Amino acid sequence: MNDDTIRLVTIGRILRRRWRLLAVLAVAGALFGYGTSVLLLPPRYTAEASVLLPGQWEERELLTQVDIATSSAVVDRAAAALKWQGVDGTELQKDVSAKADDGNIIKVSGTADTPERAQRLSDQLAQQFVTFATRIAGGDTDPAADTATAALRKQVAETNRRITELAEAADPGQTVEGVQARTELEGLRTGLQDAMKKLEEANPASAKANMVVMGPAPRPNGAAAPTRTQLIVGGALLFFVLAVVGHLAAARVSRRLRTEPEIAAALGSPFLGAVDVPGDRHGHRPESHGPRTRLRRLLGTDVRWDVPAPQRSGDEAERRIRYRRVCARLRDQLPAPRRLLVVVPEGDEVARLAAGQLVAEAIGDPQLRIVEVSVDRPIVPDRDTESGALAVLSAGSWTAGELAGIAEACVDGGHELVGVVVAGTVRIRSAETTDRLSDDATLTFAVHGRATGDSA
Repeated sequence: MNDDTIRLVTIGRILRRRWRLLAVLAVAGALFGYGTSVLLLPPRYTAEASVLLPGQWEERELLTQVDIATSSAVVDRAAAALKWQGVDGTELQKDVSAKADDGNIIKVSGTADTPERAQRLSDQLAQQFVTFATRIAGGDTDPAADTATAALRKQVAETNRRITELAEAADPGQTVEGVQARTELEGLRTGLQDAMKKLEEANPASAKANMVVMGPAPRPNGAAAPTRTQLIVGGALLFFVLAVVGHLAAARVSRRLRTEPEIAAALGSPFLGAVDVPGDRHGHRPESHGPRTRLRRLLGTDVRWDVPAPQRSGDEAERRIRYRRVCARLRDQLPAPRRLLVVVPEGDEVARLAAGQLVAEAIGDPQLRIVEVSVDRPIVPDRDTESGALAVLSAGSWTAGELAGIAEACVDGGHELVGVVVAGTVRIRSAETTDRLSDDATLTFAVHGRATGDSA
C-alpha cells in the first residue's frame, strides 16, 4: 500500500475489519468531549435585547453605536448595576457583544452560566447603553448650548405672543390694509413655528433621546455553542477520524514486503512458488491464547486490515498441486539424500500451516524438519544432516530487515537457503469445509508435533 492511492475501498476495508476498535475509540472520544464540557467548557447561555434607534442613520453611525454598546464605559456601568460578587466590567467585557441589524436596531447580547443571569446581563447592558448614548448625544456635555436653546424657545414664544397682540390690535374692519396686516402676521407666526420645528429635528439630542429598548430580552432555552451535545459528538467524530487517518498513515509508512520478488531478494534466495492456505473471509486468525490475544480478538486487531480479502480458491486438489510442484523443484535442485530445514518465522500462522502441508505432500522426499525462528532474535539450529534450509513465510508480514536477519541466522547455522515459498490465505467453499474438517484437524496436530524440531 506504500505507493497505492488511498481509495474508498481502502477506507471501507478499515471500517469492515476495524469497526470494533473504531467504535471503542468513538466512545472514548465521546467521553473525552463530555469531560471537556464538564471541566473546561461548562454550558453557557446567551440572551439578546434589541434597542431601536429612530430617525435616519448612516451605516458608519450604526457601527459607532455598536462600539459604544460594548465599550468599557457601558459595561462598567452594567457591572455596577448588577452587583454580581467577584464580577467587574473587565470580566464582563468578554461576555458581551453587539451588532447592527436591519431597521436601525442594535442587538446587544450577554452570555452567562445560567439563563437568568444571561437575561439580566442583556437587559442591563441595553439599558446602560441607551442611557449612556442619550447622555452623549444630549446637552449634558454642553450646558451652554442647552441654555441658548432654552432662551431661543423663550424668545420665540414671546414673539408669538406679540404677534397675537398685534393681530388683535390691527384694524378690526374689513379694509384691505387690515386684512393684509393680519395675513402678514400669521405668515410670520407660521415661519417661526416651522423654523423651531426644523431646529428640533436638526438637534442630535432630540433623536438620540428617543432611543428605546424594545422590551426585555427573552430568556434563552438552550445553551450557546459549543453545547455539551456538540462537544460529545465532536469528540467521538474526532477520535474516529484520527483512528482512520492513523490506520492510513501506518499503512503508508509500512515497510513490510508484499510481493514474491521483494521477499526473495531480501532473503537472497530463489523463489520456488506460492502456496495457498484455507482461511476465512477476513484472513487467518492466530491460534495463540491469553489476555492480550483475547483483547485483540475482541477489538478485531488480530487480523490484518491492510491486505486484500482472501480470494476464492479451487478445490483441494488444485491446492495440493502447488505443494507438489514445490516439492518437485526441491528434488530437482538437491542431491540425495535430500534433507532440508524448513524455517518459519515465529507467529506466522499462515506460514506454519503451509509448512505442515508441505511436509505432508513431500512424503519423505525431500525430508523436511520444521523450525520456528524468532524474528526479533533469529537463531537457527546448527547444521546436522540437512542439505540446506527452505524459508516459508506469508506475504505482507515482514520487513526486509527482518527477513535479512533470518537469512543471516541460517548462514550462521551453516545452512544455505535453497529457496523461498510464499504462503497466502484463500477462501474455500462451505461444502468443502465440511468434507475436509477431519483432515484439517489431523494436519494441525501434525504441524504442532514438528514445530519442536522432530524429523519428518
